[in-house]
Amino acid sequence: MARSKINFACPVILASASPRRKELLTGMGIDFTVVPAEVDELVPSDGHSAWETVLRNAEMKAEAVAVLHPEALVIGSDTVVVCGGRIFGKPADRNEAAAMLGTLSGREHQVLTGVALRLKGKALERSFVETSIVRFKVLSEAVIREYMSRVNVMDKAGAYAIQEHGELILERLDGSFSNVIGLPVERLTEELRGLKI
Repeated sequence: MARSKINFACPVILASASPRRKELLTGMGIDFTVVPAEVDELVPSDGHSAWETVLRNAEMKAEAVAVLHPEALVIGSDTVVVCGGRIFGKPADRNEAAAMLGTLSGREHQVLTGVALRLKGKALERSFVETSIVRFKVLSEAVIREYMSRVNVMDKAGAYAIQEHGELILERLDGSFSNVIGLPVERLTEELRGLKI
């Protein structure tokens, strides 16, 4: 795949250990390094809205790394699933993962990803939230068990990965596919090109 489609005069850092975000950013042709952020993330029980949760978490991640690397453009990101007013982060265990998939079965839900861009050396700050709408098929207990046997659901918001055996669960998607994976490539590309750095 072609590299350096977007060129920067400064280093670029992804403030996330997510292999999915790393893969998506690599696919954009950007040269970057990974420096996972050490922050206490907001959780749904804190009483924050889904929009506020992903935005603040993305900003905290980007800020934490940007302070240590003021010469670099830092990208922070956070993703949650929202269904029926309830926010789904990563499941605590396999029972909770199965319960999440059962709740999403046959229903429409939103996937929100917050993205924060920081370049301390130039006092640059940009943040945004992208939303995609996903509808699941009706999932039987057998299908849920099969899906969980094929996909590592424990490190994924909503206990699923749309790019892994999505044929078992997905009925319809409106919006960015990459956003559901964890990084809205189309919007991020637009924002990065507009920075002119």
